[in-house]
Amino acid sequence: MNKKIFRSALLASLLVLLMSITLIFGILFDFFECQLQNELKTEASYISHAVNNEGISFLDGVDASSKRITLVSADGNVIADTHADAQKLDNHKDRKEIQDAIKTGTGMSVRYSNTLMEKNIYYATMLDNGMILRISATQYTVFTILLGLLQPLIVVIFIAFLISLFLSSRVSKSIINPINELDLDNPTENDTYEELSPLLHKIDVQKRTIGEQLKEAVRKQEEFNLITENMSEGFLIIDTDTRLLTYNSAALRLLGAKQADNESVLTLNRTKNFRNAIECALSGKRCESSMNLDEKSYNLIANPVFDDGKIIGAVIIILDMTETVKREQLRREFTSNVSHELKTPLTSISGFAEIMKAGNTPDETVMDFSKSIYDEAQRLITLVNDIIKISELDENNITLDSERTDLYSICAEAIDILQPAADKKNVTLTLTGERVNILGAKRILEEMVYNLLDNAIKYNKDGGNVLISVIPSDNDVTISVKDSGIGIPLSEQNRVFERFYRVDKSHSKSIGGTGLGLSIVKHAAMYHNAQINLESVEGKGTCISVTFKTNE
Repeated sequence: MNKKIFRSALLASLLVLLMSITLIFGILFDFFECQLQNELKTEASYISHAVNNEGISFLDGVDASSKRITLVSADGNVIADTHADAQKLDNHKDRKEIQDAIKTGTGMSVRYSNTLMEKNIYYATMLDNGMILRISATQYTVFTILLGLLQPLIVVIFIAFLISLFLSSRVSKSIINPINELDLDNPTENDTYEELSPLLHKIDVQKRTIGEQLKEAVRKQEEFNLITENMSEGFLIIDTDTRLLTYNSAALRLLGAKQADNESVLTLNRTKNFRNAIECALSGKRCESSMNLDEKSYNLIANPVFDDGKIIGAVIIILDMTETVKREQLRREFTSNVSHELKTPLTSISGFAEIMKAGNTPDETVMDFSKSIYDEAQRLITLVNDIIKISELDENNITLDSERTDLYSICAEAIDILQPAADKKNVTLTLTGERVNILGAKRILEEMVYNLLDNAIKYNKDGGNVLISVIPSDNDVTISVKDSGIGIPLSEQNRVFERFYRVDKSHSKSIGGTGLGLSIVKHAAMYHNAQINLESVEGKGTCISVTFKTNE
């Protein structure tokens, strides 16, 4: 814009200069021509008056260096001429100025030279004796004058060009500077050209509109990010070239990728199922498939994205199904284990009953069978009760009010209940620590402590000992049950809290455990947001501790 204004101003100034020079030359040329004509009239008047009084001899004394004087008879013959031999001149009767002088008394005409470089002005007047007196003068044409003034004219034009160049630059900058200095952040507060007011008003309106649109876009983007970043599911959006357009951190976490760029989404995962899901979605079909990665199970849902019937990309959702798969597996294992655990005592009961039904069974044998049936029934009752407890804790169906409960008292009560069992194995039970209250469900806490102590007695050595400690600290309290029993091999320590898992399977039936004790302990700890720690050395004993937060 600055260059355009500069060129326009410079061109306009040069055009004005040339037009001014042309106009001035034209006006001056006409002015001088009129002056010359008036001079010819005046001189012709003086000379004609003198010739009328003195005769033709007057012309001999006239200074005719600048003007030519010719005396012509009424029939057009040249009688005298100050610049040429009158005898050699042609008849002038056909000349315009002569004809006009004969008709009206005066006449004037203008004729150019053969080269068109000069023009001659003729003025004729009739004398008293009927002769015609003609005076002529030569005047240069405008073109001839311009040629003569060419050098100074070029200098003048060059100087004028430089001045125009300078002024045009200053003018263009003075016009542009207010525009360049506009404060577009506050369009309506600018003090500038009135012609820009409508434009600035529109800019202000558009600025507010764009600002609102940007705020809305940012708000929607923040909402989108807030939603996607708080999704546990992975979220990916790709284009038709599989370039990754957007994603959430869960997708990277689930796929095990540290970062992502705008390259192909296949760089995040190259498994066959993942590639097939991408290809299926980009072909226009909805696809669901499963994928296993690093011992985790995922479900992939890939949907194509259409715009006016054309595929422009795809959306991929990654669902972590690991917990669901594990729960299903645990459910199947639990069902299988329950069936197995129930089948054994029921088979024993059915066998004893069948023998007794056949009759002819001695009374002593009936008494033994009855005792066995009773023991197996008690085992079934214990197993069913443990299963019910596990189910309640697992499904969080227990509706017990939390209350301030003394852990030391719970441990003392469990010792009283299990003291007979400990005496049978000559196991010494010792309780140490302090009285500490926590907020929890008392019945669940009693079950937890009972199972910890029961396991410590069952899997202890004859004549062993069990130490129960209640150890408080700043913000928590720990119940620790330490025995001197058979211990747990290191390879199996991470499985002892599984349902129906027994370390010593060969002695499980004689011990009488259901394999659910530590599983109940784990669920009871989870119910109270407590942490379980296991330390065990095979053949030397086991220590299981549960830590509760006292401010919860």
